[in-house]
Amino acid sequence: KAFADREAFDEALIECIDVFTPDLVVLAGFMRILTEDFVSHYEGRLMNIHPSLLPSFPGLHTHQRALDEGVRIHGCTVHFVTPTLDHGPVIIQAAVPVLDTDDEDSLSARVLAQEHQVYPQAVRWFAEGKLCLEDGRVRVTAELDDSARLISPVLH
Repeated sequence: KAFADREAFDEALIECIDVFTPDLVVLAGFMRILTEDFVSHYEGRLMNIHPSLLPSFPGLHTHQRALDEGVRIHGCTVHFVTPTLDHGPVIIQAAVPVLDTDDEDSLSARVLAQEHQVYPQAVRWFAEGKLCLEDGRVRVTAELDDSARLISPVLH
């Protein structure tokens, strides 16, 4: 609110972040739409997590929307950020079944448990140089050990 507009805020945010010369910028719970200039500045090194199996259910209220649509599988997605909201090359996804007894809170809790596993895994892969972007898709550039094979859905 201290800035004239979104662009001014994002410019100031870039200045603050760049002091640290980060290899990766990790968003978590940052409920603000970033400008295209901000996203472009960190292209290929700006990561986010979303509580759905993107491209399904971008935006807010993902768990309730999944219940309302009657999907049988829901989950979360870690992705590189692009200017399009909740879109971008998928790094890792985890899936959970949607149970007949689920409500928004119970489904959210199961998805959150998976978020706590896959987000650190994605950051680890990036830090270890095991991820790269090729033609808008994430590629694994090194062999992953068996404990890291979470790319396919995790059903709990």
